[in-house]
Amino acid sequence: MTPPLDQTADGEARFHVEEEHEHSGGSTMLGFWIYLMSDCLIFAVLFACYGVLGRNYAAGPSGADLFDLPLVALNTSMLLLSSITCGFAMLEMARNRKGATLAWLVVTALFGIAFVGLELYEFTHLVAEGAGPWRSAFLSAFFTLVGTHGLHVTVGIIWMITMMIQVSQHGLIPDNKRRLMCLSLFWHFLDVIWIGVFTFVYLMGSMA
Repeated sequence: MTPPLDQTADGEARFHVEEEHEHSGGSTMLGFWIYLMSDCLIFAVLFACYGVLGRNYAAGPSGADLFDLPLVALNTSMLLLSSITCGFAMLEMARNRKGATLAWLVVTALFGIAFVGLELYEFTHLVAEGAGPWRSAFLSAFFTLVGTHGLHVTVGIIWMITMMIQVSQHGLIPDNKRRLMCLSLFWHFLDVIWIGVFTFVYLMGSMA
């Protein structure tokens, strides 16, 4: 039996809406991966600049003179823990547990805020000692690399707070899940970059 024309039209309209939504989600993830690759290039350039300028102290202090490794290790642990809690949030999202997802996002944001706070304390302490970015090429490269990473973490925290509001108001709808997946990729990406900063800048700099 042939279905009524209005029913067929409604089914076709629903099919086109769902197909358009699926294509939109795929293009969003592709676009975000392209953005992450561009961010990789930015940090690659900053690491290269630090590699070239990292020994130009201009008769000023070196990393061995300035870096407080216990403080940096504590700061690193904040970001590593935030990466773990972000993973827990994604697991709860996959189970459609709105409350648990929000709880883990709050914990992740708090770890991120602690990380940025410790980094600002370090910068303030260095400037107070006369070791600001204007002191030498080494310090200019250091502040630029570490500061750019810290700016990314700050943007990630703002994004996370925005997503918490969105999930609270609209729940774990497909659009919010896709945005949370992009946020999770961004946050883990920053974690990987920081491991490179901690190793290349702080550990190797302290042994110089």
